[in-house]
Amino acid sequence: MRYSPGMAIRKIAQIGHPVLRQVAREVTREELASPAIQQLIADLIETMHDADGAGLAAIQIYEPVRIAVIEVRNNPRYPYKPPIPLTVLVNPVLTPIGDELFDNYEGCLSVPNLRGLVKRHVHLRVQAWDRAGAPIDDVVHGLKAGTFQHEVDHLDGKVFVDRADPSTFTTWTEFDRHHRAAFVERVTALVARVGS
Repeated sequence: MRYSPGMAIRKIAQIGHPVLRQVAREVTREELASPAIQQLIADLIETMHDADGAGLAAIQIYEPVRIAVIEVRNNPRYPYKPPIPLTVLVNPVLTPIGDELFDNYEGCLSVPNLRGLVKRHVHLRVQAWDRAGAPIDDVVHGLKAGTFQHEVDHLDGKVFVDRADPSTFTTWTEFDRHHRAAFVERVTALVARVGS
């Protein structure tokens, strides 16, 4: 664990807590530069790392502001996910490109031990500020696009179970046992076709 002084591992809100149903508010440039918001971003990153998450939205640590962090590298929960460098999204806006969707098996740190299939856009434009307030304008694809959609949903008061087909719900153990191999085969082909 990469803990250092000045960072705190925060409690993650669990499904059923009203904060997860709030719509997060935008952050101003002045706020983003403030020590309080910079500390929040540091805590968000540290909490995500501690929980082995692929992403975490500020609302999940009881801070209803439009900030999310994403990173995938050697993640034991998602070894099939292509790497995503540490990305801080402030006031993100996602715009689907085209109509193509894919079935993404998702889990969530706010919904322990549950996974389910969610339809996500394959191609996505991402516009946001980074941690320093510089503009991000990028296009992401496949599993990476799925991760971005999952995190930004949190900022709109949505949890993956709202979008999932309930008949596909599975615990992590049963996912590994019965669904993982076919899912990994499907998304590996998707990544080969469209990139991460």
